[in-house]
Amino acid sequence: MGGERDARVPSLGVVTVAEQPQRRRRLGTYGLVAAAFLAGAVVGPVTIQAIAQEGGRAETYRLLNLFGDVFERIRAEYVEPVNDRDVIENAINGMLQGLDPHSSYMNPRSFRDMQVQTRGEFGGLGIEVTQENGYVKVISPIDDTPAARAGVRPGDLITHLNGTSTQGLTLQEAVEQMRGERGTSLRLTIRREGEARPIELSLTRDVIRPQVARFRLEGNDIAYIRLSSFNEQTEGAMRRAMTQMRQQAGGNLRGLILDLRNNPGGLLDQAVQVADDFLDQGEIVSTRARRTEDAQRWNARAGDIAQGLPMVVLINGGSASASEIVAGALQDHRRAIVLGTKSFGKGSVQTVMPIPGQGAIRLTTARYYTPSGRSIQATGIEPDIEVLAIRPDANTAQRDREADLRRALRNEGEGRAQQQQAAPPLPPLNLPAGVQERVTRLPPEGAPAFDPTKPETDYQLQQAVGFVRAWAAAGGVQRRAAR
Repeated sequence: MGGERDARVPSLGVVTVAEQPQRRRRLGTYGLVAAAFLAGAVVGPVTIQAIAQEGGRAETYRLLNLFGDVFERIRAEYVEPVNDRDVIENAINGMLQGLDPHSSYMNPRSFRDMQVQTRGEFGGLGIEVTQENGYVKVISPIDDTPAARAGVRPGDLITHLNGTSTQGLTLQEAVEQMRGERGTSLRLTIRREGEARPIELSLTRDVIRPQVARFRLEGNDIAYIRLSSFNEQTEGAMRRAMTQMRQQAGGNLRGLILDLRNNPGGLLDQAVQVADDFLDQGEIVSTRARRTEDAQRWNARAGDIAQGLPMVVLINGGSASASEIVAGALQDHRRAIVLGTKSFGKGSVQTVMPIPGQGAIRLTTARYYTPSGRSIQATGIEPDIEVLAIRPDANTAQRDREADLRRALRNEGEGRAQQQQAAPPLPPLNLPAGVQERVTRLPPEGAPAFDPTKPETDYQLQQAVGFVRAWAAAGGVQRRAAR
């Protein structure tokens, strides 16, 4: 469970004791200018801009007074007594959630839970969720958790928790209800596409220690690594997986498949490290914030743990945020071929800002850009080779993406310094002749439905394996585009 946990975790700026006298002097000057203006006097170079700034500040004070008036009216007149902390926290959360889908307030308990989760373990059911039409929607169950074992699926709508409707709950409130002590139970009511009746599931909470890197050899010559999220354990687990498979394959390893399907993202630094593991040089990702001086850029260091082997990255509509950073970096440098379907399109950075003694706020502070200068916010990463998991039909529901969320940031900047010209086209794939033609976009008629426990039903994976094996036979070493 949980939301995105991208980017840095700076402390919230505060005014120090040394700064306070200067601020008092500044306020005193403003007061003098305002008084002189009202009296008709001239005090120095009072500009129209300064007067306009004062007018804006006065309007802000009036709005803050409005907030205080409403708060007092609620305390005095609401039909039942209210808890002051609850009212204020709800107001803060509403202020943040009114900005975009990913900004929010975390009370002290939620903040502690987030810190535990990013370390790679937490208590609960093991579901990554979002919110849709007032209900909790499953993005993806985490592998080997109570939710995955009970059969919870991506796209399920959780309508009730222990018989109580989730309508009216914030996403954070729903997440808190799903978390709890190990061994305690929770009853979920789920609505699923194609099912006429609600599904009732009883789950027992557990300590969630997701295995972030699952791996195996495909046919003794193709390394397969699936990353389920990006927490503090991800890059180390992936390196260990690669080392172990090299030992298992001896000298026969011919290619690598990195599976980021349904990976909802996580820590930015882990995404940078994972991409860096396969790149020798060049930019990995950059971020551009409201102020140009806050822009950041991360570059790769020498060393490719796959030693140039042909590489495919699998993505789909559930690949978001940190997953898109990795896929975009490897695609732009032509280090890997991206195969599957278009990703989720979350190209924004959330900074977690602790508030001493009061939890933290998660605030969207920047957009990130791939090495070629692409912002994938609300557009997603387009695969180099599209391969569908199932044959579409008229009843196939379209998966929600970032662009479908309320108040989602637009792809372009807001007409200021952030607005960029269109990114240049990517270099050609430079694949050996006949290799790309080995891939078929659609599963054959009558193909079995995908079962996560049966790899032979995973059409996208099987296409990736055949593609990498043909690529290795024709070329042997990954060709790269110079940047």
